[in-house]
Amino acid sequence: MRPIEPIYNTAITVGRALFGSLRLRASVEGAENLPHEGGAVLAITHFGYLDFALVEWRMWKRNRRHIRFMAKKGAFDQPLVGRLLRGMHHISVDMTAGAAAYGEAVTALRSGEVLGVFPEGGVNASFTVRNLKTGTVRMAAEAGVPIIPVAVWGGHRLLTKNHKPVLRELFGVPVQFAVGEAFTVSADDDTAVVTEKLHATMQSLVDGLQARYPVAGTAQWWQPAHLGGSAPTPEAAAAVEAERQRRKAANRAT
Repeated sequence: MRPIEPIYNTAITVGRALFGSLRLRASVEGAENLPHEGGAVLAITHFGYLDFALVEWRMWKRNRRHIRFMAKKGAFDQPLVGRLLRGMHHISVDMTAGAAAYGEAVTALRSGEVLGVFPEGGVNASFTVRNLKTGTVRMAAEAGVPIIPVAVWGGHRLLTKNHKPVLRELFGVPVQFAVGEAFTVSADDDTAVVTEKLHATMQSLVDGLQARYPVAGTAQWWQPAHLGGSAPTPEAAAAVEAERQRRKAANRAT
């Protein structure tokens, strides 16, 4: 029997009410791949700021499990948000010293928790899967748990980078999920090779969701450039992100 978590359960209730009020049209492919028990790493695409809540929504609906997400330390430093994140047992990641978060994540996985990670490292404004960090594969190998790739498409239309949402655009948005088959990785495997495999799988899941999406995205801000949308290309998005990171580093230095 799973322990009762009042803060997490309240957050889920609020999220369900919000998504219900927006009449989101959710569909899930591969829901049977969401684990009912045991530790696992969910490697999730990251195109919108609500991806974590959307994936937890579908996990809870499937098997009532909670996902422990890794989130940047800055969020934990906010008084109210930080209290909620700690109450839901999410993991704080200090980007300048990640060893503690890594160790905490491995411990959680070994104890049977489901860990949600965004291996791209942040919201990707090009809406394509960019190069992944290797931490996802390394954690799964060290903890001895499977990796489950998860793609979300449509959630970025609710809230994402470089776009201010308009209320009337949020109602009835189709949000689609594709959950890939779990695969295991051992300490003897080449981390870089497995990470490339994970990237290819995640992009393939996204490609499938985009091809079957019920709304035409031609010239739309939320559609990637290679499919006729007006989102920035991966190269342009990477250049903007690099400049943003340069400014942040300069601000910290001063």
